[in-house]
Amino acid sequence: MSDQAKDERAPDEVEATEANAERTEGSIDGDYEALVRLLKENEDLKDRALRVAAEMENLRRRTARDVHDARTYAVANFARDMLSVSDNLRRALDAIPAEAKASGDAGFKALIEGVDLTERAMLSALERHGVKKLTPEGEKFDPNFHQAMFEVPNPDVPANTVVQVVQPGYSIGERVLRPAMVGVAKGGPKVAAEAAVEPGPVNEQAEKDA
Repeated sequence: MSDQAKDERAPDEVEATEANAERTEGSIDGDYEALVRLLKENEDLKDRALRVAAEMENLRRRTARDVHDARTYAVANFARDMLSVSDNLRRALDAIPAEAKASGDAGFKALIEGVDLTERAMLSALERHGVKKLTPEGEKFDPNFHQAMFEVPNPDVPANTVVQVVQPGYSIGERVLRPAMVGVAKGGPKVAAEAAVEPGPVNEQAEKDA
């Protein structure tokens, strides 16, 4: 189209052409803004989905841990009560004089064997449910599982070594049902490269209970 023809176009046609150009430019700007908005919404949705997935994984782990703990420690209170029964059976056996055991009376021997078998069967049943007996003689004192009743001066034994078990302890899983009541060595050399674990003051009340 010649310059003369362009100049001869009606003003309305010129305005329409310019308006179409502005609309096209505005449409491009609008599409770009919509694309940016959609990309941001997509990132937000991804972030939210990742957080939900992480929360679900944490919930799954907590649930699995709670189920494991429930299975492992469900019998803890019952087991702790049964330990008292086992203690009484052991006290009954220890109270029998050696002369009585050697007397040769068949009925009395059968009674002793019955009590002894009952105690062992009870401890065996508890062990099947995760209860373990703690007899730490010769081991390093552990305040998490042992309770110091007294100290024994002995320069030949490393300090804080359990040298006597007054009453066995019991644990279930990683928890203590009843600490072992022990006597610990005092005055001997400390174990190298290990921080000394002080047994603390003697528990007088526990000593009376024992």
